[in-house]
Amino acid sequence: MELDKKNIFSKIIGDKAFYKMVFAVAVPILIQNVITNFVALLDNIMVGRVGTEEMSGVSIANILLFVFNLAIFGATSGVGIFTAQYFGSKNETGMKHSIRFSMYWGLLLFVASVFIFGGAGKALINLYLHDSGSVGDIDATLEFGSSYLSLMVIGLPAFVVSQVYAGTVRSAQKTMPPMVAGLCAVAVNLILNYVLIYGRWGAPKLGVDGAAIATVISRYVEAIIIVVWCHVSKKMPYFKGVWRSLKVPLEECKAYIRKGTPVFLNEVLWSLAISMIVQCYSVRGLVVVAALNIQNTINNLFAAGYLTMGVATGIIVGNILGSGDMERARDTSRKLMAFSTTLSVVLAGLYIGLAFLFPSIYNTTDDVKEVAKYVMIIAACFVPLEAIVNCAYFTIRAGGRTLITFLFDSFFAWVIPVPVALIMSRLTNLDVIWMYLIIQCLEIIKMIIGFIILHSGIWCKKFVKDGSEIESTEGIAEVEQQ
Repeated sequence: MELDKKNIFSKIIGDKAFYKMVFAVAVPILIQNVITNFVALLDNIMVGRVGTEEMSGVSIANILLFVFNLAIFGATSGVGIFTAQYFGSKNETGMKHSIRFSMYWGLLLFVASVFIFGGAGKALINLYLHDSGSVGDIDATLEFGSSYLSLMVIGLPAFVVSQVYAGTVRSAQKTMPPMVAGLCAVAVNLILNYVLIYGRWGAPKLGVDGAAIATVISRYVEAIIIVVWCHVSKKMPYFKGVWRSLKVPLEECKAYIRKGTPVFLNEVLWSLAISMIVQCYSVRGLVVVAALNIQNTINNLFAAGYLTMGVATGIIVGNILGSGDMERARDTSRKLMAFSTTLSVVLAGLYIGLAFLFPSIYNTTDDVKEVAKYVMIIAACFVPLEAIVNCAYFTIRAGGRTLITFLFDSFFAWVIPVPVALIMSRLTNLDVIWMYLIIQCLEIIKMIIGFIILHSGIWCKKFVKDGSEIESTEGIAEVEQQ
């Protein structure tokens, strides 16, 4: 029995070298994510203390921007699975091609977002506005949200550039530069928010518009810092001369599109599914929109822990798969999931404690605060489960099994949670707190599916070649080493 316990622990607990590697990759990302989300939390509080309509308008606009942000993340991540394996196989030429293709894809999405937000932004915001008669002015909320969204579009090109560059250097396990750039950006954002929202130090009092302007400026600061560092640093040789040529070989383009498109579509469809579920909640009135805004702000802060471990898992496992060591990839994936889950249990306890205190900070009604409290408690209880699902997703994707991740993530969301949310919101009078709990419970099904996929080992794939060439017979030759 004693021996069995030792064997079990050795499978899920790494040695000193293992955790040293994990912390080297994850800590800079975690620091950046925590500080970014903490500043976003402070920003939200600043806007929330102005009024319920302002807070709700910004919240709805951010739901729409959330779709764009995840579309960019999906586009860069889809190509990024090649970047991670290129780095593991020391293929510098391949890395340059992936950088170019990511940038083209991101800028194309920016152009599409300008047309969508410019032509239908107000109509999209209006989908989330339902008069319950209990709190808030819908017309005012619509105006605040529209104004905020129109200004935020200006910062989207900088966001694209930052994601392409930061994603590339993270794939090479250089997580410190994006952290530094991100910290500088959040510092700028925090200071300008205080100045422009409230009109401090002689600046005009701009309210919601001030919050948008501050965010846009901070995004350009972040982009400039990360771009300059990548092109100046000797540690980033694959950025040297990357833009001397704008070409990407046709076979590589086909490979990126074939494996990257499912990742991109997954992020877009998943974000749309989340937006649809939020819209279903919003049918219960503006009080729910305001409450979910409060919950989502603190949730993002705690989610930074398991989301960081997911990104780190994708980088570390992807690098190992690129080197061809499949058994080590399996072992590392298992230990990373165990570590992420343990971390999330601790975070869940802190999250529950804050649920009783955090809503009182906002300048809103008691009804909003009460709904926010209970939704936060429910969300906290599911943090460890979300950690497991997140690690499973990034592990599967690291092996290039992007069609499986598509089915596992966005397909699941549209087939199960979205229809359930639609039925509950349109055909029942169920309270939003019960609606939220039921939707969260559906993630248990997803967790079980994730365990099955990981245990099968079908994600263990090396799909890039060593050196500077990619197999051209089918774009990418998958080298399976089970």
